[in-house]
Amino acid sequence: MQLEGKTLHYTVTVGTLPVRDIKGALSGEVVYTAYIVDGKDRPVTFALNGGPGASSVYLNLGAIGPKRVAFGAEGDSPSDPATLSDNPGTWLDFTDLVFIDPIGTGFSRSLVPEAEGKKLFFTPTADVNYLSRNIYDWLVKNGRLGARKYYVGESYGGFRGPRMTHYLQTQLGVAMNGVVLVSPYLNPAIDEQGDLSPLPWMQTLPSIAAAHLEREHKLTPEAMAEVISYTDGDYATALLKGHSDPQANERMLQHVTEITGLDPLFVKRAGGRLETQAYLREVYRSEGKLGSRYDPNLMSWDPFPFDPAQRSNDPLLESIIAPTTTAMVDFVTRVVGWKTDARYNALSYDVGRQWDFGDDLRQGAVEQLREAVAADQKMRVMIAHGWGDLSCPFMGSVLTVNQMPIMGDATRVQVREYPGGHMFYSRPESQLMLRKDVMGMFSQH
Repeated sequence: MQLEGKTLHYTVTVGTLPVRDIKGALSGEVVYTAYIVDGKDRPVTFALNGGPGASSVYLNLGAIGPKRVAFGAEGDSPSDPATLSDNPGTWLDFTDLVFIDPIGTGFSRSLVPEAEGKKLFFTPTADVNYLSRNIYDWLVKNGRLGARKYYVGESYGGFRGPRMTHYLQTQLGVAMNGVVLVSPYLNPAIDEQGDLSPLPWMQTLPSIAAAHLEREHKLTPEAMAEVISYTDGDYATALLKGHSDPQANERMLQHVTEITGLDPLFVKRAGGRLETQAYLREVYRSEGKLGSRYDPNLMSWDPFPFDPAQRSNDPLLESIIAPTTTAMVDFVTRVVGWKTDARYNALSYDVGRQWDFGDDLRQGAVEQLREAVAADQKMRVMIAHGWGDLSCPFMGSVLTVNQMPIMGDATRVQVREYPGGHMFYSRPESQLMLRKDVMGMFSQH
């Protein structure tokens, strides 16, 4: 590939890693895609997406791999040619990359009956255990245990990240030098008690304001700093006071209307508490369109505009399956030459159907994040978000990190924000900013 005017040579390998049960019997096969550049002392980064049920194609062919296919940006169509091009935002010049597809995603498959597979693969704890073992096995198989090691996870992959990092540290004896969480689902407990706590609404308001600022071509770090300051100041106070301070409530409703561009009556009826799906239907209702919770400024026609609730799938999810699947299958089977007659699952609804969160989802991954950072005083964590993401709002991570103790160096755990939504890297300028920030993080070791 060509990167910043230079030729970068690499080897790509598609292979499988076995998953075994406690008796040692083969129960599944995980497929990985590894990009390796010749060189001494190169770090290696393991990449996982989320879902649960998403393959790693989105980080691979969208964000950080050496090639990319267009998806997730305004104007992209599922029927556009799925053409791969050199990726100027790749991380491959400063780290080797190993993309892992969990069981049920990509070409990775369970080899046991469904009931057994649900226990072995489709709970948060089982998921963390076997995927961590996959990382260990890849390092041993490829003689890379002594390399600097990093993890990058997107969305639910961000929920996995702290848990896998802590499990690798304490159970498998493998220490990560750094962790990058992209649009992570980190602290679901914030969503609770929306009637009493301002926290759920403090999460969503800044992202809704960011979407409005972007539509007005006024989205800047300075503008967002004002929004954040208002959110954890006067807005939170007004919500907590409720009807005990009518003047403060009225000022809040007026200011929320101003920073979101929404109809004043809609904001008043919502009490200034903007529920995500109601907002996404309201903001484009006059056009008969529906916004995406992953990026409110990506929209499509609402096929059921007169229904009281949204009936169709999310506009972004509907549009990204075809280009990513076509590009990845063609790359693996034709370019790399790894022959298989299996179906490729870019986003498996079957995994979602079988998944059992139990109590793990509510607990989030903040406890393991704190423990992993405490255990390794040199490890660094970057939490990267798009301002407009309503599925995993950046403000949730800001509020969470602000409550973490400073363990030696306050810069070891940082939240970075960029223009865009859940897949903010689909915007070229945001992708390049992420690349620069991660390069800076890697250089600190």
